[in-house]
Amino acid sequence: MPSYAILMDGAFVRTKLQRTLNRFPAVSDIADEINRLKAIDALAGHSLLRTYFYDAPPAGGSLTNPISGENLNLNDSDQANANRALQQALDLLPDFALRSGETDVNGWTLGRAALKDLKQNGARALKASDLVPKIEQKGVDLRIGLDIARLSIQRMVQAIVVVTGDSDMVPAFKFARREGMRVILSPMGHGIKRELKVHADLVV
Repeated sequence: MPSYAILMDGAFVRTKLQRTLNRFPAVSDIADEINRLKAIDALAGHSLLRTYFYDAPPAGGSLTNPISGENLNLNDSDQANANRALQQALDLLPDFALRSGETDVNGWTLGRAALKDLKQNGARALKASDLVPKIEQKGVDLRIGLDIARLSIQRMVQAIVVVTGDSDMVPAFKFARREGMRVILSPMGHGIKRELKVHADLVV
């Protein structure tokens, strides 16, 4: 029986689900998304090898807000605790592998709410609450690309379902298709560049 793998960009999936659900996603929400992908008609008669979920550990350390001087402990933030609990729960799902990148903290940036307010109401003095930590994931896209290459070269599966909206995946998609892999893209309703669609066999 032919097989397939699901590769999920964790930060992308969390963000899309959070906006749809209006709350932080639970492990059951991600399991539901996996089940939705398993039901794709094009995968009928295929067996799932594994779902790979690419994420980074919650940010650690502390930051001092430059406006209020207040110290923020990133390790104990609600966001960090929610992400940590989600990753630990995901680790226990059957046929599931969590692939971890790295997390970098690079000072502060304007939050989405502050940017929206400034755009609507014009310039004003900044408040401490306008600032949010600038946290970036590193190595996640690289790990997705490496796994796509490994699955393709070793012929571990005949198809991959990639859940992302990142056009940086185009080279990996092209490589996989040259190796005979069928590439199915699930952008979860997100607007994506034409080039990403072109190098997928199917967009769902």
